[in-house]
Amino acid sequence: MKASMIIHPEELSREWIDKLVEAGIPTLGIHPVGGAGVARHSLSALVTLMETKDYRDLIDYAHSRGLAVEYEMHAAGYLMPPELYAEHPEYFRINAKGERTADCNFCVSEPKALSLFAARAAELAENLYGSSDTFYFWMDDGYDLHCHCPCCRALSASDQQLIAINAMLREIKKKKPNARMAYLAYMDSILPPTSVLPENGVFLEYAPFEKYTAKGEDAPMRIAREREMLRPLMEFFQDGPCRVLEYWYDNSMLSGWKKPPKKFELDEKTMRAEIAAYKAQGFTEIATFACFLGKDYEALHGGVDVNAFAEDTAD
Repeated sequence: MKASMIIHPEELSREWIDKLVEAGIPTLGIHPVGGAGVARHSLSALVTLMETKDYRDLIDYAHSRGLAVEYEMHAAGYLMPPELYAEHPEYFRINAKGERTADCNFCVSEPKALSLFAARAAELAENLYGSSDTFYFWMDDGYDLHCHCPCCRALSASDQQLIAINAMLREIKKKKPNARMAYLAYMDSILPPTSVLPENGVFLEYAPFEKYTAKGEDAPMRIAREREMLRPLMEFFQDGPCRVLEYWYDNSMLSGWKKPPKKFELDEKTMRAEIAAYKAQGFTEIATFACFLGKDYEALHGGVDVNAFAEDTAD
């Protein structure tokens, strides 16, 4: 089984690389910090960081030790920068209130916007230092961030994401014919698409975020919907691999996404049970965020053992 642990770029170190290798975890994921209004800046910072010798040396070291490297990020705000709004407001979405806005995502029904978005995605794919040909360019992070213009109104958030993914993948494949790209089933896109079909190379990445974060009176409904959508999602994307993106080691979530990081305690019993369930359901790839466990964490609390995850995701 393909297993991956995902960390922030600034947490990358030889020690983390050695830890994954020694545990037998084959893939290192790099995830610039997400969040509305933040993700495009953190991705831009990563693009700059990738030009440095120190970063490239670490990625080269990861490769020398046999690790695959992948990048997972909310990329829409970077690929369609809001600075374009002044000249091309038609590229951007209309929100649920009927307002044209450059706050998040874009209008997938505008051909020139979709073409630009895909071209910038292909350029980013080329520049991700040391990346495999598997790409995770997610839409912006949040609820009801899709376009409600007259052309997009009949398309769900899931349909709009898949339109963007198909366009990006077509463009990336011009130089990387073996490329594949994840559809992130998460928040609004937890519902399967209904009006758009995935192109060859698009696969499911299921992120059960609600079970950790849903609050308020509608929390049980949101968690139930997330669980109920799993089988329909797997059936919709049945021609490709199925990947689950979990949060078992995500100390950024446990720390409220604020530093200094809190002391991390793994719920090993729950993780092992859920890994077994995912395997039984037919998942072929399992990943977990492992953010806020870098050198600053170790200075405060010591190291974290990743062997339980490695043992249960091993073939």
